[in-house]
Amino acid sequence: MTTAPIHHQAPALHTTGPVRRVPVPVCDPPLAGEPGAATSWGSHVSPGQGVLAISLGGPRRGFDESFAAPQPTTTRDLPATDQWCRRYVQVLLEVLAGQRPATQLLRWSSTDVYAALQKRAALSARLRLGTAPTRPPAVLSLRSCAPRDGVSEAAAVVRDGGRVRAVALRLEGWDGRWRVTALEMG
Repeated sequence: MTTAPIHHQAPALHTTGPVRRVPVPVCDPPLAGEPGAATSWGSHVSPGQGVLAISLGGPRRGFDESFAAPQPTTTRDLPATDQWCRRYVQVLLEVLAGQRPATQLLRWSSTDVYAALQKRAALSARLRLGTAPTRPPAVLSLRSCAPRDGVSEAAAVVRDGGRVRAVALRLEGWDGRWRVTALEMG
């Protein structure tokens, strides 16, 4: 018994004219004061339509909302400071050398430290453009102290390419992990 192969043919697309390019519509709502921005509810929309109810009163009796806020963590519940800080500084140097993306430090940095780090990494990339790589960055020495429980301050001497530099940082324990809340590089 022989069987003939079955051929599936895709349906042909029929167009009535040439293909046109059209601009992608803007999906973001206009900002206040821009053309098309709503200035009032208008007569066709009721004030409560599409709006979630919000309670402006105090917290409900017996309900504590502080559990959702970042929680401080004691030093004994956190990783060893020197080892963690040495790794953080090494990754920081690799980010500035262009060997890693800055996003690898996002979880371990406060928002202002991360924003400054991104700017510094972008500047470092522009300065590095067209230059040959030098020696890999390394942490030469590190010292830390704990001014209070859940807080640590550290200073490191690092080799960044052909330069020796100083790095100072402050770590705070939040939500069971260290976060860098202040960072200075010399």
